[in-house]
Amino acid sequence: MTPTPETPRVRASDAEREQVVTAVQKAGADGRLTLDEVEERLTSVYATRFRDELAQYTADLPGERPQAARPLITRRPTGPLAVHAAIVAVFAVVLVVRWVAGGAAFFWPAFPMFWLAMSLVVHARMRGVIGGGWQGRRWSAR
Repeated sequence: MTPTPETPRVRASDAEREQVVTAVQKAGADGRLTLDEVEERLTSVYATRFRDELAQYTADLPGERPQAARPLITRRPTGPLAVHAAIVAVFAVVLVVRWVAGGAAFFWPAFPMFWLAMSLVVHARMRGVIGGGWQGRRWSAR
């Protein structure tokens, strides 16, 4: 896409450069590019400033073209995950209130709050809200 006065050029992000670098390195590992070509392209990719310039480094390579980086959180929590988050928040508030009322010398609610937060992260990961989910992997496969 050639930039026009209506559509200004957009600067490339580090994530977009890294996707092109990965494609070039894979092509080098597959034997499609020589070591000198890989080195030359990688040097040029890291010096690239604009998105439209990145396509030229993978235009002659097969496979899917690099896309924009996927965000870490892919969708808003709903259903059981939202209920889980609400329960974690309520328990966290109750624990902090108990700590304040009890006058303990150290912040003991940190330990149960950590495990509550971890349960929420695992639940969100399994539902595909954070990082794309388990995508069919089984616990025993790890």
